[in-house]
Formats: sequence, structure tokens, C-alpha cells
Amino acid sequence: MGMITTPFGFSSTAAEVAAGIDLSGRRALVTGASSGLGAETARVLASRGAEVTLAVRDTAAGERVAKDIGSATGGEALRVARLDLADPASVAAFTAAWHGPLDLLVNNAGVMACPEQYTPQGWELQFATNHLGHFALAAGLHGALAAAEAARIVVVSSTGHQRSPVVLDDLHFGFRAYEPWAAYAQSKTANVLFAVEATRRWAADGITANALMPGAVVTNLQRHIGGSSGRVAADQMKTVEQGAATSVLLAVSPLLDGVGGRYFNDCNEAEVVDRRTGTLHGVARYAVDPENARRLWDVSEALLADAVGAS
Repeated sequence: MGMITTPFGFSSTAAEVAAGIDLSGRRALVTGASSGLGAETARVLASRGAEVTLAVRDTAAGERVAKDIGSATGGEALRVARLDLADPASVAAFTAAWHGPLDLLVNNAGVMACPEQYTPQGWELQFATNHLGHFALAAGLHGALAAAEAARIVVVSSTGHQRSPVVLDDLHFGFRAYEPWAAYAQSKTANVLFAVEATRRWAADGITANALMPGAVVTNLQRHIGGSSGRVAADQMKTVEQGAATSVLLAVSPLLDGVGGRYFNDCNEAEVVDRRTGTLHGVARYAVDPENARRLWDVSEALLADAVGAS
């Protein structure tokens, strides 16, 4: 299968890519849906008839967003549930409480360029939140996704992944000096590799996963860098509605039926590159390498098993 192209692009909004698609009877879960891209993704999925669960750390904020979505869309099938991706016990409790099939899992939540922090397990916080938490969530919901028979997992990554591969010999900066952007980049590469290996392992269960770069959008994600968009030119900035478009496209478009293990930006599949592009486009070859993906999966399983064993 060749590269996936669509009629949509940089300026497309989430509502535009979902127009005319009926999600009645479909169940969706969006992490980090209390603000920004997650809230907009949840809003559009609900507007098309999906039953949407907002998985958030701050349930009060989640309830406010759910109320706003219900008022704006007329959707009543909205649920809010607490989920702290950096806490394996929270993820385990969430997945244990889930009942019934799950059609759409949108791994949207994340932290970016935060000060050096570690979980009680000794995991670097960005890797723990952005990758390991979502890895455990998807694994815990595997049965629910398989029960949907044609489930999709959408993984929000970033062009920042081009700053670093996953350093399996030093995931948690035990030997390297901690650098916020290197840690972020590693976690975002892990997001893409997860999509590659999840598709390989789970396609037989009807589950596909794809990763994406949403674009440069100012949201709460930038709180550790002063709320700015960095060095991105003004004409490359997106609104929240535009930023959520690629996530929604991967979740609902019939053009993605049976497609997995790929990386998208601006609503189209990205070119594989061998050097940093200096732009918001392209996916590093190491981020879609099948062997890298297998190794990361095995390491992630081992880390989570150790965490469960120590609890």
C-alpha cells in the first residue's frame, strides 16, 4: 500500500474532516480531554454521535468540558473518568473499570519539556506519562478494543521526535545529563514506535494504530516553556480546531480503514526522513523501524511488570 493522501491539509479543521460521518453506536475514549486538542477531539467525536469518555487527571475540569460539549452538540453520551497516566495503579484501576467494547482510543494527553522529575518507580516523567502510561492503557483495554472488531488507536506524537531516538540503554537519564527536550523527543519517538508494533501485534484482532503530529498549537502543553510556540513562524501556527484535525481524521475517516503503523501530519501521511528536517514535517526512519518497535514493546512490558510486582 502506498502513502496515504487525503483531500485535507494544513488548514482543515476537525469538524471538516469528520463532516458527514455517522459515529452513532461507536464508543470513544480521549485522554487529556479537559482542555486543548483533547477537548476539541472529544467535542467533534460527540458531535458525530459517538459516546465519548473524557479520561482526565482533573475530573472537575473534565466535567466542565463535558457540560460544554453537551450544550454545544446536544450529545448526552458523555462520561468523565479520572486517569493519571504517570501512575500505573491509576491506569490499572481505569482499565479494570471499563466495560464493553471500545471503538476509538485517542492517546492525546502528554507533558512537554518539563523540569527533571521521576515517578516513584524511577521512571523519567515524560517517558512515563507520554509513553508508558498510554502503553499500559492500551494493553489494559486490548480486550475492549478487540471486541469492537475494527478499533482504531490514535497516538498524538510530535515532530519533536526528530530530536532523539529512544535510548533503550538509558531511558531514564541515569547516565546522561537530563535535558527537557531530549526527554520529550524520546517519549514522542516512543509514541510512534508504539503505533508500529501495536498494529503488527493486534491487526489480527481488528485493531490498528497510527501516530501523528498535530501541528504548532498553543495549549496547556506549553506551560513549562512559558506558554509560547517556540520558534514556529506565525503562518505555521494552527488553531485548536485545526490542530485536532489529524487526530480526528485518523479516528474516523474511511480512508484509514485497515491502515496502521504510520505517521501523519497535516492530515496526510508523512515522508520518512534520515535527517532532521528543521520543519514540522517528516518522520524519522528510526521512529518507524519495526525492530526498534519490537524492542521498545518488550522493554515497556518488562517495566510495567516490575512496577506491578513491586506494588
